[in-house]
Amino acid sequence: MNLDGVYQLRRLLFLLGFLLLVGCSNEQSEELAAAEAVYNTQLDTQQIMSLVLEPASDILWDSAGWVMDAAGYEDLYPTTDEGWDFVRAQAAIVVESGNMLALPGRAEDNDAWMIYSEGLSEAGLLAMKAAAEQNEEDFFQAGAQLYSVCTACHQAYNPDINSRFVDGSTQ
Repeated sequence: MNLDGVYQLRRLLFLLGFLLLVGCSNEQSEELAAAEAVYNTQLDTQQIMSLVLEPASDILWDSAGWVMDAAGYEDLYPTTDEGWDFVRAQAAIVVESGNMLALPGRAEDNDAWMIYSEGLSEAGLLAMKAAAEQNEEDFFQAGAQLYSVCTACHQAYNPDINSRFVDGSTQ
C-alpha cells in the first residue's frame, strides 16, 4: 500500500470512529431525555425518603419484634388479618421506593446506588411475602435486611444522616 493509501485509510478510520462516538452520545442523550419525558421525577431523593420511604419503613420496623420494659412484655407483630394486610401494603411501598430511586434523574450513579435500590426492593418483597404468610420470624428478618440496606446506602451517600439516628435526635 502506498503512502496516499495509508493516509486515506487513517482518515476513513478517524471519520468512522468520530461518527460512532457522536452516534452513541446522541443515542444515550436521547434515551435519557425520553426517560425524563416518561417519568415524573419532580420529587427529589430527600422528598421520597421523608414522604414515602421513611413512613413505610417505620411502620414495618414498629410492627416487628418485642418490647420488654417495666410494664412487661409486648409483642409488636400484627394480631389481625387486617393488620398483616396493612404492613404488607407498607412493604409494597418499600418495593416501589427502590424502583423510584433507580429512575433516571434520581439515581446518583449506575453502580452502588442501583445495588442499594435493588436491595431496598428485595427487602420489601421479603416483608410482603412474610406478611402474606403472617410469618413473624421472616417478617423480622426482612426488617433487619431493610435496616442493613438503608444504613449501608446512607453511609455511602449521606453519612451525616447516620449520626442523626445514632444520637437519637431527629433534627
